[in-house]
Amino acid sequence: MISKRKATVGAIVLVIITSLSTFAVSNIIQIPMGQKVIVERSQYNDLVRSYNRYSKVSALESFIEDNYLENVKEKDLEDGQLKGLFQSLGDPYSIYMNKEEFQRFMEDTQGVFGGVGLVVTLGKDNNVTVVEPMKGAPGERAGIKKGDKIVRINGKEVKEFKGDKLNEATKLMKGEPGTKVKIKILRQNENGNPEYLDKEITREEVRTETVESKMLENKIGYIRISSFDELTYDDFKKELKSLQKDGMKALVLDIRYNPGGILDISTKIADELMGKGTIVYTETKDKKREYTKSNGKKLDLPLALLVNDHSASASEILAGAIQDTKTGVIIGTKTFGKGIVQRVKKLPDGSGFKLTVSEYFTPKGRSIHKKGVKPDIVVELPKGVEQIGPEKIQDDTQLQKSIEVLKEKLQ
Repeated sequence: MISKRKATVGAIVLVIITSLSTFAVSNIIQIPMGQKVIVERSQYNDLVRSYNRYSKVSALESFIEDNYLENVKEKDLEDGQLKGLFQSLGDPYSIYMNKEEFQRFMEDTQGVFGGVGLVVTLGKDNNVTVVEPMKGAPGERAGIKKGDKIVRINGKEVKEFKGDKLNEATKLMKGEPGTKVKIKILRQNENGNPEYLDKEITREEVRTETVESKMLENKIGYIRISSFDELTYDDFKKELKSLQKDGMKALVLDIRYNPGGILDISTKIADELMGKGTIVYTETKDKKREYTKSNGKKLDLPLALLVNDHSASASEILAGAIQDTKTGVIIGTKTFGKGIVQRVKKLPDGSGFKLTVSEYFTPKGRSIHKKGVKPDIVVELPKGVEQIGPEKIQDDTQLQKSIEVLKEKLQ
């Protein structure tokens, strides 16, 4: 019995063979009559390459199905071929996703999903690391903390994941509310020694709360943004308006541990802060540029932006725009350095992919990729400090510095 896929590939190969058999090898092939085609040598060579490629894929697929020790699912072979196409680029941000994976990926940007409520990132040590457990979510209640490294999920070792480790880990932790997931984490104990902990967590419906605010001393407002999803901009405007109503005189905007998200959301937030001018521009390999500009609104209050080495991608767009336009002062440590843009496309069968298509630049033309944004004022957190924010201000030297700077501007 011939599978539908094998028949399709076979038909492609047959068409190519049939085409080749009608062509003589010369610079220009002239066929005087019949339903033939005239092609140039370059087109002929393209046909030869296509034939070689598809015939090899078809032959290898048949050999695997006939000889591999275990049973092979045709869908797994097809997915593997497509994933390999993107993996061959050597770019961890360009990936193919099957229907289920793409659906979960899109849920990430919508702000509501079934899971354990952990914001994670891929650290520079290539480990999937907890950026922050969402407040009140199953992960936080299970005792998972910021900085924990996820080493195993449902018996699968994270270090052995192929392709996009972050996407694979996120996929495994998500699922239907009421189902359970087993997670092994690695953390440093109080003595600085590695400690492994096993957690079994029941998934729940989680709404991503990406924005929180508080009024600090001297009417200094504080807004933290943990990521940029579809709900973030509206939530940011709501919290900003609330602080302004309460008489805010200056603002601390905290995007530490923010791994990024939707580019358009971060530029909308920049638009609320910086006044008229360029926010960011992107450039393709063909040197085509696309500019995103602010429409002229300006916060018109002293602003401090907190960043660290986990502030990435869309966070760095915001940081670069604020720094270049002198809208505010950047405080903390150098950002992650992801300055490339991925295009997301859904395919007709529900699968999809991310492909790096351009690099972004700050208003002054600075490239951030693999370089990051260096703060105007560099402040390190004390060694061992992981909990940050207004509730931990006694240890949060970066937040302390931002308040100090804003107080001086208010005098």
